[in-house]
Amino acid sequence: MTKPGGQSIHEVNRLSWNAATAAHNSHKHDQAGFLRQGGSTLFPEEIDLLGEVSGRRLLHLQCNAGQDTLSLASRGATVTGIDISDEAIRFARQLSTESGIPATFDRTDLYDWLEAPPDGDARFDIVFCSYGAICWLSDLERWARGVAGMLIPGGRFVTLEFHPASMMYNERLELEYSYFGNGVPQKWEDGVDDYVAASEDCLTPSGYQDGIAAFSNPHPVHEFQWHLGAILSALLNAGMHIAQFHEYPFSNGARLFENMRKEPGGRWFPPSDFPAIPLMYGIVAEKPAPG
Repeated sequence: MTKPGGQSIHEVNRLSWNAATAAHNSHKHDQAGFLRQGGSTLFPEEIDLLGEVSGRRLLHLQCNAGQDTLSLASRGATVTGIDISDEAIRFARQLSTESGIPATFDRTDLYDWLEAPPDGDARFDIVFCSYGAICWLSDLERWARGVAGMLIPGGRFVTLEFHPASMMYNERLELEYSYFGNGVPQKWEDGVDDYVAASEDCLTPSGYQDGIAAFSNPHPVHEFQWHLGAILSALLNAGMHIAQFHEYPFSNGARLFENMRKEPGGRWFPPSDFPAIPLMYGIVAEKPAPG
């Protein structure tokens, strides 16, 4: 998708993520040592949805800086992570080397990779994405077809994501935005923010450090609001069937709103006087096997 002036929206987002990723990792203490000693950045919910990964080939879409990808590799998966951010993939490769956990990382636009992977015959047992991935997709149907194309028959797609209903609220938990964004890009001039710093110690299991202070992103960003019906329909239209669907009244790690309350396990809930709303959802979609 191209914005006025001819520059790809994906390219604009890449620049914003490059800047933000450096800020995010500046707050995480000795990640290589943490992973090397058996640490994991995965939450129980995605572990439950993924099921057994040992011995499986796993494709991690929008893998960011590779912490979750390497945590999955530590559980016995053979992993490939892809992300559009140069800074994220540079860091992921370095983290793989320094932690001693093998993984393959490719810097690429997701759509380009799904339609022409480096190994044209590559197929995976599991395709995975999580936490703020789907809001960057400019074409949901094209994405779902690409995911299905990467799976072996009987393989599964797994996501644990922030609920689109939560995106109806501004940072003060006030209703402001439509649930039915229909994939129309929303531009944020302040770019990808430093949500790691805002989430205190919930996104830094290796230990929090001050890092870059008062981060200001010089690059704007565009997000795409997709409602659940559109997401589920895209997966179904791509020939998959929905094996599991879950909703959760909390967010893992990320402090989505200013006045959230923190609970054990890195979970964030709305204030106690606010009605419970869905903040995350999980999907397991399977590609049918022949016969």
